[in-house]
Amino acid sequence: MDFFYKYKKILLVVGFILLVLLLGYLLYLAFFKQPIAEAPGAPIATTTTPAGLPTAKTGAGQIVTPSEETGLPGETAARAPDTIAHGGLTQTSQLNQMPSLAAVLASNGSDLQYYNQNDGKFYRLTKDGQTALLSDKIFYQVENITWSPDKNKAILEYPDGSNIIYDFLIKKQITLPIHWKDFAFSPDGSKVVMKSLGLDPDNRWLAITNNDGSKARRLEALGNKDETVYPSWSPNNQTVALYTEGIDFDRQEVFFVGLHGENFKSMVIEGRGFQPQWSPQGDRLLYSVYSSNNDLKPLLWIANAEGDTIGSNRKNLNVETWANKCVFANSVDLYCAVPEKLEESAGLFPEMAKNTKDNLYKIDTQTGLKKLIAIPDNNYNMSNLMISSNNYYLYFTDEATKTLHKINLK
Repeated sequence: MDFFYKYKKILLVVGFILLVLLLGYLLYLAFFKQPIAEAPGAPIATTTTPAGLPTAKTGAGQIVTPSEETGLPGETAARAPDTIAHGGLTQTSQLNQMPSLAAVLASNGSDLQYYNQNDGKFYRLTKDGQTALLSDKIFYQVENITWSPDKNKAILEYPDGSNIIYDFLIKKQITLPIHWKDFAFSPDGSKVVMKSLGLDPDNRWLAITNNDGSKARRLEALGNKDETVYPSWSPNNQTVALYTEGIDFDRQEVFFVGLHGENFKSMVIEGRGFQPQWSPQGDRLLYSVYSSNNDLKPLLWIANAEGDTIGSNRKNLNVETWANKCVFANSVDLYCAVPEKLEESAGLFPEMAKNTKDNLYKIDTQTGLKKLIAIPDNNYNMSNLMISSNNYYLYFTDEATKTLHKINLK
């Protein structure tokens, strides 16, 4: 008895260790020990569930790569992207490798013209990816480009504020005043509307000039409101600029500025962040705005914008994207890159959507009917959409890489 009490603590510790070892071994048998492999060639019994599916077997298994010919067992074979946009996954062709700026449809209606941000040169690009120089001249660090309607001239803006007009046909360069900004050509390309921004607010004007910078003429005083003035020459030659004034948090009034001080009707819009785009005939205005009624996300609207019809037939297209991610194919049909998902306040902070994947929709602006046309075969954030004159190809710039891409519409 004295012996037992003397070694009681030692015996308890040894017993506890043996118990832990035993439990560990039992856990090993239950969860970690591999089953004994069956002899080669031994038949494997197959059982089925009441639904008729075989139960899973223990073993190494086989990794099956899906293919169009076989597909996964019990699954439909994965489809390859369609070569033409039919509403599903669609093949998207990359046309160049270098980052581009201000790509535009060339005068022939099928090629593209763009500025290469790496080498500072302008190129012409075919739908098959073939390139040719527009000019041997190097233009260093161009920040913004405004093309003339015939695509033979362009206004180049630089980070230091300097501006030039360059004529690609005659290889001639004209320097413009440094205080001019926000340019837009007239429909025939003979004139340019812009903001002339002196240091003194009393010397800030909306103005027009000839396409060589001569004969500048003031149109409207800007004062301190230049940020809400949008030079935008309408295709019907009626309007040269738009400007907005706030009514309340969710409403603004849009005013139309003509060449001769016309007293055009105004239009009330439901939102902020106004971004306009003219229809091809200039009789209607597509625009995007955000409001608290839509979680501050951009929303597309369209309205009449000509003469006495200004503001009439205003329609919410119920598409959450920006107007500059859309292009008119004709007077009715609109193609838009629409983000798959937009976070709340994306209209107020567009940078929130810079990594969002876009899909391509076609919208009937008269009926409001919208249809998914293409899901690009990669995660593109699409901008600067263009459609060839025969409506066969849609071009766009990928915002992540600034490279140019093509989707076949027909």
